Amino acid sequence: MIAALALLPGCMGNLADGPVSRFKGADDQVRGPGATKAALVKPADASEIIHALQLRPSVILSGTPYSQVADAVIAADARVAEADLRVAQLRAEAAKKNWMPRIGPRVSLNSLGDFVAQLVIEQVIFDNGRKVAERDLAKANVEIAAVALVEDGNKRVYDALSLYLKAEENRDLAGHLGRALKDMSHFEWVMQERVNGGVSDMSDLNVLRQKLAAMRARKGEAEEATATALAELNAMSIRNLGDLRGIGDLRDAGAAEPLGVIRARAERERTMAEARIARASHLPGLSASGSVDRDGNTLGGLEITTDSLFSLGTMAEFQALEVVKEASDRKVAEAREVAERHVQAQSSKLSAYQRQATEAVTLTAQAKTNLDLFRAQYEGGQRQVMDVVGVYETWAQALETELELKYKAARAELELARLKGALAEGARI
Repeated sequence: MIAALALLPGCMGNLADGPVSRFKGADDQVRGPGATKAALVKPADASEIIHALQLRPSVILSGTPYSQVADAVIAADARVAEADLRVAQLRAEAAKKNWMPRIGPRVSLNSLGDFVAQLVIEQVIFDNGRKVAERDLAKANVEIAAVALVEDGNKRVYDALSLYLKAEENRDLAGHLGRALKDMSHFEWVMQERVNGGVSDMSDLNVLRQKLAAMRARKGEAEEATATALAELNAMSIRNLGDLRGIGDLRDAGAAEPLGVIRARAERERTMAEARIARASHLPGLSASGSVDRDGNTLGGLEITTDSLFSLGTMAEFQALEVVKEASDRKVAEAREVAERHVQAQSSKLSAYQRQATEAVTLTAQAKTNLDLFRAQYEGGQRQVMDVVGVYETWAQALETELELKYKAARAELELARLKGALAEGARI
């Protein structure tokens, strides 16, 4: 009798898994061994969320400096989230067999002081869908762990590329200030000669030296910032990236669903499974049990079980569980709205920086034209040294603004890719 009852829930489980469970094993068994093997080869077919995560492309173009940085830091990742995913997968694998009978020893002390040892087998026959919900809960935990793994990979690549952009920006700034120092030092020499000859006043030379000191200080700060950013980047990379130069464009992420929305969907599945488990715990179930002692005596029977007793608040608890689905759907809608708002705001910011960077290039070119004109007039004796110095500072400031806006646009583009969760390829993670 116990053996027959043990097989009954397995058949019932296959029928129940059809409409509600996201595991595909039951349907594959009906189709035959070939279908089962295909399902094992492609486990993502059993989960829309994990399948979508695996298909997420990266916006980083292959062969670019961005790609080299991303590859280096992904290879050096400790992958803590991967270990968590493996734990969730093993628990889900165990949950697939929760419909099978449980067997174990039971040892007790009777009134005569003798130990009574029995081997007990217990099989759930009807549990109001609790076992199915437990399998769904384990599967939802796998999905959440998978989302966390992709989020972790995207964050790591974003942090590395942010450090790389910081190093590149300060490298370019230090190079620009180095060239400006060389030019301004020539002006200082000319002014020193004019002061020595009594042509110019010492105050102009002091002003020029003060400008040079400020440039040297800023150049030193830029070099220190570069060294700090590279040291931090190399600490999280599998190889030294100090010789890498240049930045690369990112391809369009398209209509990829933000990771925050995917996480909300996975959490909704978990919440719904937990609600079904809680509902089943308030309803009576039916189980069969049997035992055999060391003398060969057997005992079996049916038992009606329930985890929670009814109270005056039980109906309110049922109503609360019914509202869980609506609340979960609203959380997904809210997550989608928040993600879309952030993406739109970042897209507008990126467009603004790109437009400003284009305008800055034009302004820099105009400032360079004015500087060349003043230099020609200076060499012709029509301008004073300090006149050329003032125009040179205007051109240098315009070039600094151009560099600043260039990297602001690059960081905004990087942030937009992070918001869309498209910095690390899903299949590689």
